[in-house]
Amino acid sequence: MKGLILIGGFGTRLRPLTLSCPTPLVEFCNKALVRHQIEALAAVGVDEVILAINYQPATMFNALNVISRDLGIKITCSHETEPLGTAGPLALAHFTFLRQALNFHRSHGAEGTILLTQVEEPSNYGVVITDEDGSGRVERFFEKPREFVGNHINAGIYIFERDILDRIQLRPTSMETEIFPQMAAEGNLFSLHLPGYWTDVGQPKDFLTGMCMHLEFLHATSPAELTTGVNFVGNVLVDPTATIGDGCLIGPDVVIGAGCIVEDGVRLSQATLLRDVTVRTNCWIHNSIIGWGSTIGRWCRLEGTTVLGEDVQVKDEKFINGGMVLPHRAISSNIPEPGTIVM
Repeated sequence: MKGLILIGGFGTRLRPLTLSCPTPLVEFCNKALVRHQIEALAAVGVDEVILAINYQPATMFNALNVISRDLGIKITCSHETEPLGTAGPLALAHFTFLRQALNFHRSHGAEGTILLTQVEEPSNYGVVITDEDGSGRVERFFEKPREFVGNHINAGIYIFERDILDRIQLRPTSMETEIFPQMAAEGNLFSLHLPGYWTDVGQPKDFLTGMCMHLEFLHATSPAELTTGVNFVGNVLVDPTATIGDGCLIGPDVVIGAGCIVEDGVRLSQATLLRDVTVRTNCWIHNSIIGWGSTIGRWCRLEGTTVLGEDVQVKDEKFINGGMVLPHRAISSNIPEPGTIVM
């Protein structure tokens, strides 16, 4: 059984992080996003994963070779020099449901199964209308409707028979606007609701929301993976190679990556520190993503969905509120205005 992951986008919504690293390789809860997906596919018997890639192919090849070796699964890359279609937003869901979805797909005998989730604001997604008899057969597929037609959307996870390849021509093709409506009209597309959590993690605020969801999932299913102790409150995930100073209060909803150094008296909540970040004494960091190798000076305060790219140096006693800082920059003055971009 083969799995296909479409990851050819440029990750513009997750900048400045993706200026240094393709979105699929950005660590989400201390593991590359694409590794979460490949591990889930391997767990249900997929023995080869095919990835359609475009942005930073050399970086992707090297990282995928490591994942292939670690997991013992064949990974084949298709390098798109020209994007050949859309994959929808990069999304994260918990995949323990995949085996049930496979059984459902085999039971109905049609060409495809699409997994659905329910959202409050469906206009940015493909909305799926199913029949009323409870069978899950898809009647209509609306890609990003301007008017409300329903709130069950395409979760971006599909199971197909090989026959679907006959539908896809050698030209830029959209599954959402071309293939799915055709399959639905033929009665050849079924759906199944995805339980648990699902979120688009393609932009910083949603990345942090997804982080909170995944930490809660770990709390419910694998609590031993989370970090506990007198310095920790709520759901916290700390890499074993990170060091935490005295008098810190970490959490709730914090991920600290490999090689990070958090000095004394630091307060962290709803934040991700990517690999090799240093946070000096007495800092407050909330609702922020700190990029690889960055250093936050003493007595700094970061909040308001602040995102620092790779190797950003923030001087002592600085305040950043919702700032976006590109890689390899030094911040020597406050950034109080949300949405400020430092280039």
